Amino acid sequence: QVQLVESGGGLVQAGGSLRLSCVASGIIFNINAMNWYRQAPGEQRELVASITTGGSTNYADSVKGRFTISRDNAKNTVYLQMNSLKPEDTAVYYCNLNRLAVGGISIDYWGQGTQVTVSS
Repeated sequence: QVQLVESGGGLVQAGGSLRLSCVASGIIFNINAMNWYRQAPGEQRELVASITTGGSTNYADSVKGRFTISRDNAKNTVYLQMNSLKPEDTAVYYCNLNRLAVGGISIDYWGQGTQVTVSS
């Protein structure tokens, strides 16, 4: 099994910064990508940023230029640096690991989530 533990959330004023961390442990192989999602109250969970094993990154339009995803393979850790935060970034942020199991089946693992609140 794979366990994901997030940290780094909190309360910050608009324009401020936070860095989220996600440490993965367990049976980790055939990773396709590690991702950050977020879910605001009453909204659907949305993909914020992703990074593949090869280092390719992708961002939601709403965070491009403000958020940066990175990973430390030696530490099995993925980070999300969030700058110029806006009140609309307020949400629970979830770490996600996507891997390919036997037969090419895609499997997702999720962390417990960490709250990010941006005050105006």
